[in-house]
Amino acid sequence: MREVSSKIVYRDKDYKLVFNLNVMEIIQEEYQTLERWGELTDGQSGEVNVKALIFGLTAMINEGIEINNEDTGAKDPLLTHKQVGRILTEVGIQSTAEKMNELVIDSTQTEDDLKNV
Repeated sequence: MREVSSKIVYRDKDYKLVFNLNVMEIIQEEYQTLERWGELTDGQSGEVNVKALIFGLTAMINEGIEINNEDTGAKDPLLTHKQVGRILTEVGIQSTAEKMNELVIDSTQTEDDLKNV
């Protein structure tokens, strides 16, 4: 596994999405497995589970904020579930779900997988 990141823009502010072991642990604590969470958020079997989507997005954004705070000395506050829900409403459920699932897939690719891309 490797740490990967992406970003979303909301009201002219960039929010870094990070998927790493810390985020994976948070998701597993809530949904037992990453696979189960992925099934709820990918929309392949019907409607996207919005609660699971906001949960994962909150974990990814907050990990990005924490990393930035550590790297730069900033003191940006973590976002709440409701704040992330507002971001998701404006940015869009489908595009955000796709971006999150791409992050998870990219983080679990091996070096051999990356060479074949």
